[in-house]
Amino acid sequence: MPTDHQAQVAELLADYQRSRDRLAETHRDLAAVTATARSGDGRVQVAVGPRGALRELVLADDVYEKLRPAQLAATIAELSAQAAQDAARRAADLLAEVLPAGTDPDLLLGGHADGESASVLRNDAAPVDDDGAEDEDFSAGSWLQQGPTKRM
Repeated sequence: MPTDHQAQVAELLADYQRSRDRLAETHRDLAAVTATARSGDGRVQVAVGPRGALRELVLADDVYEKLRPAQLAATIAELSAQAAQDAARRAADLLAEVLPAGTDPDLLLGGHADGESASVLRNDAAPVDDDGAEDEDFSAGSWLQQGPTKRM
């Protein structure tokens, strides 16, 4: 006969497994989000994923005759942005179903309250000292040609 603690542990484990299953399902659903945008004349179509990454680009055979390269590039960029907004809305709707009440899925997905997403530089370049006063002289040898234990 199980004790109360054993029953509580069993229930906690069952809750944990249900949460893991729901998380895996949500992850699969988010990965499958796709949004498509098409130009008014139908010559250009883009499909993007949940983070706005281009997944597909379809160009009509005569698109190069009808659009100049700069126009084509602008059309692709504009359609990609439109599709990315749609994909972000779809992803936010999916997340809203599983997030606690009051949690903003747009903020969780990387957006901001004003609807804009700021770009974040993750690898800022270190400042370069160009005065040349303390340049090292590496002309005596190359560490590429030496073994790992014989480096200067």
